[in-house]
Order: sequence, then C-alpha cells, then structure tokens
Amino acid sequence: MRRELIKYRFLPLLIFHFSFFILNYGQESISLNGSDWSFKKKDDIRYRRAIVPGVVHLDLMRNHMIEDPFWANNELKYQWIENETWIYRKEFTIKKEQLNYQDVDLIFEGLDTYAKVFLNGAFLFESDNMHTGIRERVKEQLKIGENILEVHFLPLSQDERYQKRKYDLPAGCETVKEKRSPWIRKAAYHFGWDWGPRFVTCGIWRDVKIEFFNVQILHPHIYTHSIEDNKAKLIFTALASGIIENPIARLIINGDTLEDKITGFRRDFRIAFDIENPKLWWCNGEGDPNMYEAHLEMLSSKGEVLYREEFNFGIRTVELINEKDSIGTSFYFKLNGRPVFIKGANYIPQDIFLPSVRDENYHQLLNQVDEANMNMLRVWGGGVYEKDIFYNLCDEKGIMVWQDFMFAGSMYPKELQYSIEGEIMYNCLRLRNHPSIAVWCGNNEMEVAWNNWGWQKQFGWSAKDSTEIWETYQMYFHELIPQLLKMYNPSAIYTPTSPLSNWGTAENFNHSSMHYWGVWHGKESFEDYEKNVGRFMVEYGFQSYPEMATINSFCEPKDQKLNSKVMENRQKSYIGNEEIMRQILKYYKKPKTFEEFVERSQDVQAKAMEIAISAHMKAQPHCMGTMFWQLNDCWPGPSWSVIDYYGREKKAYQVVKKLFN
Repeated sequence: MRRELIKYRFLPLLIFHFSFFILNYGQESISLNGSDWSFKKKDDIRYRRAIVPGVVHLDLMRNHMIEDPFWANNELKYQWIENETWIYRKEFTIKKEQLNYQDVDLIFEGLDTYAKVFLNGAFLFESDNMHTGIRERVKEQLKIGENILEVHFLPLSQDERYQKRKYDLPAGCETVKEKRSPWIRKAAYHFGWDWGPRFVTCGIWRDVKIEFFNVQILHPHIYTHSIEDNKAKLIFTALASGIIENPIARLIINGDTLEDKITGFRRDFRIAFDIENPKLWWCNGEGDPNMYEAHLEMLSSKGEVLYREEFNFGIRTVELINEKDSIGTSFYFKLNGRPVFIKGANYIPQDIFLPSVRDENYHQLLNQVDEANMNMLRVWGGGVYEKDIFYNLCDEKGIMVWQDFMFAGSMYPKELQYSIEGEIMYNCLRLRNHPSIAVWCGNNEMEVAWNNWGWQKQFGWSAKDSTEIWETYQMYFHELIPQLLKMYNPSAIYTPTSPLSNWGTAENFNHSSMHYWGVWHGKESFEDYEKNVGRFMVEYGFQSYPEMATINSFCEPKDQKLNSKVMENRQKSYIGNEEIMRQILKYYKKPKTFEEFVERSQDVQAKAMEIAISAHMKAQPHCMGTMFWQLNDCWPGPSWSVIDYYGREKKAYQVVKKLFN
C-alpha cells in the first residue's frame, strides 16, 4: 500500500516569517484548507470533492477517476492530465464584523503553477510561479455571508513564453519532444528525472487562508552580526504594516526589553543588541543546537499592545572558505569559527505529489538523518523550497542545510526575470531566520554543463544565441540572486553553482566543490573513489533497488523481472540495470533470480558507499566534506537513495551510519 493520501496534519500558515506561535491583537484569520473544496475538468458539468492542500492527481485518485499513479505503468497512462484545464471551487462564509478590519488579505502559500484566481466572479490575479506565495487585498471583493473562491489551473502548453521562444533550452532529464520546463517556474523533477517519474501536477499545493487585520509586523528577523569575546552582536529588523502613528516595537529576549519607535516616513524597525556568553547553535556532532525565544510586540504611541508574536532564533556564524591555497582551491565551512568536516547527503522531495507528505514523514526522515550522524543536507535545486517543518527540524537537530535555489540542469530565459525576482525575495524572507541554513547555492550543474556537456552544439545555437544565453545565466546567478540575497538576508553565504570544478581531469580534484560521476556515468571502478577525491564532494553515488516489500507495492510478481515493461519503465537511468549488473558480476556470482539481483544491488551500493566515504574522510584536510547522492526517494523504484520511498533503509544506510559515527 502507498502512503495514506487523504489524512493530513496541517501546519499553521507561516507567511513571510518563521514563527512557532502567533497571538495577534486586532487580527484574526480563517483557514480555507480542508475537504470542502470541489474540482472538475473545464468542460465537465459535475464538480467532485477535493482536498486542499492537494494536487489534481490525488483528487482524481480519491474520486476513483484514475488508479494509483504509482502502480505498474500507470505513469504512462496519465500523461493526459497535464494537458487539461482544472477548476477548483470553495464556498465560505464571512461575518459582518470581519469586514470591520482595516485590511483583509487572501493568502496562498503555493499555487502549482499557471493559475487564475476569482473571488465572487471578480478576477483577482494570475500566478505563474510554484515557488512563491501570494498575498492579495480582497476586502472590496468580499461580502457578508456566502462567498465563492475559484482557481483555474491552465495547462503548461498554453505558456506564451515557450510558444514565442527563439530557441530551445536544455531541460534537465525531460525526455518528451517539447521541453517546456526551463520556461516555467515549477519543480523540475515533476517533468521527470533519472530517478523519478513524469507527473506534471497542478493544484493548491500549500495552505490558503484569509487574514483580517488592522496592523501587523512583517518579516521579523534576528541575525548574528558577529561573535567576539564571549559577546554576540545581533540585529533585529522588521516592517510595520497598517495605519498607525509612531508605532513602537518591543522585543523581549532573556528577560531584557528592547524598543524601537518609528517616526516620520520610516516603516522599518531596527534594534541592535548584545547577548553576553551566548549559547551558540552548533551542528550535529559539534555541540548543542541551542535556540533562543524572542517575544515581539507592537505598541501604539500610547502603549496599547496591538500585535504579539513569538519566534525562535539561533546564534551562530558560518563562513565558506573558498580560496586559493597550497593545494589548489579550498572549499570548507567554518561554524562559529571552527572548521567542520561535512558528513551529509542530497535531499530530494519526499513525494512526486507533494501534499501527500505528512508531518510524520518529515519527523521519520530527519530522525534517520540524525541517527546516521549526518550534519548537513543539501536541498537539491530540482525540487522545491521545503515546508517550514523541514527547516524547524533541522534547526532542532543541528542539521545544517545547503539550500539550492530551484534551478537545475537547464538554462533559463531572461523572460522569467520578474517572476524569479519575486521567488528569491519570498523565500529569502521566509527562511532567513533558520540557523540551520548554512549556504545558499545558485543552481545545480548549470555552469559545469555549459562548459562540458556540449549544449551549444546539441541545440544548434548561433553565436548570438549562445552569447545571450550565457549573459542571461551570469545576470541571474552572478548578479541578480546574490544582490537580492544580500538585500533580504545580509548574513547569508552564497555560492553561484555546484559543482565549481569538473571531474574530467586529475587536477580538477584539487579545486573547490565536486560532483564526481566517474563511477556510474563514467563506468569507472569503485576503487577509483580512492584516487579521485575532491576538496568537497557534493555528489557521488551508486544505484540499487529497494527491497522486495517496496517492489511488491507497485507491481505484480509476473512483472518482477528486469526485462518486463513495468521494470524497464521504472528504471529511469539510461545505464541503470546494465551498470548495476556489471558491478555485481565483479564482486559476486551472477544472480539466479530477480530477488537475488535486488539483494546484490544493495550489496554493491553499500560497497561503493563504503569505499567512497572512507576515502573522503581519510583525505582530510584535502577533502572537507562528503555528501552522497541521494538520501531519499519521491516514488518507489530503483535509484541512488539509501532510504526508499516508504522509509525503508537499504544496506548502504547502515554503512553511512557506521562511517559517519
């Protein structure tokens, strides 16, 4: 059986800021989440029950309009879904007194992806970016009593930017003829990857609510300016929203009360303060992940409390040392001034249908990360900026986060600039209070691909086209994104791409970050892990199959053979089964059954991980980090993961746990 897809435990809606508890005076909200939504295909007459947050594939399955998309080759049967227009509808009630507030905002934390939103028949706005939330003033459109909210999700084939394109662009692992993903700000892995299926989803995939308020404090942020002589210098910033004369921000930390008053045309609060003998936030294995609690109030000039909020923050400094040295070019992290050897993994979304990931799935997976003695996860750029619970748990457990911006394996057109600016701003503001986020990375494998993968010849670009594409790349990742990051998250660390060095020559292993795929794509031997050790190993790995209990969840016994149509489609790597078998035959006897092949695949994966990680850890300080590909899965099937879709640990997980101890 798959994960139960209907039961949800919703997080509190946290728009724009990191907060565990909110008690706002002069403010209330109503959640529009739940099972009282309805949906239909545009040309259908009948509406059917829907759940929000959700996506259309889940609603179709719940209404028995499609079978389990993960079963057998159902993936191939349901590609039609992405080419339809889907309408979602909800009726809700507004009370008279709720419209007495000064402002009313409709808040979507995530719309996937091309959407038009209507309230009581009036058009409100369009959305074209899955990775941003939207806050829209709606007081004029609301009415006392019953109201109707509609969201129309349009097929991506209607995108005018793609239709008017001058040239095609690389598209990750998208295998269809029309490669649209670079033109759309949507999770790249939804279009297929070499470990996952193609399900181009749509829907209200994160929380939605209506908020009524008179005044607010937006984007409260406390960051560490410096730590010297047992004293932490911190800075608090926030914005005041609403019409109020000379508001006062009151910040209470460790019993100390700090205040800042806004006068004139200022709308921002700013308080600099010190904490003596601070309890620092440390990563797993280096110390305790200490957190502080801040109590925030906004007062009128007469001292009336108008708004209250509590949020947590950590005190720590992070440095990325990426500079010339006696070996070549270093790449390592200092946490609170101390060099740390990174032991971690690459994390992908836990499901192709994101709303089906429950709180307990996050708890289970992060517990497994903690138990395996990891101190960093890389949130890979082909997925999504994760939910708050993911970063909260990383804060709590001392798991540093390498946070990619959501760009992977492609080049992106300049027509997306406005949408990308909003995406960067939104996620910097949303995530910046998390001490676990150690570094932001511009993209995954774009620069190394441009220089080494032959894209210019493959896509037949003219010299003018190539110049424009490369200049657009530089504008995004060397100018726009670092500038926005500095503006909205001034203490953040940034690297423009991963990797910074290519594995093509021996000299490259002396420089910066490395994705080493000589083992696997280069068909090199496992022993080559020992001689090909970079300064910081961001990606490397070897595939295996999940155990038979997981395989039984998606196909019948008759399909459990490598040459069945089901298993051939389930294996997404172009050399997958061939390379697994090649390494099995090197170390073991030829498997006599499919079950034995599955078992041996996990054995060779475990062997590969043991050789690689041991080599990386022994090579300190030449190598200061090892992050294998990959931690987890988004559906059940063969992949590089050490934990499968259902949370079952492969043999390689135990190897990682032992070596990282």
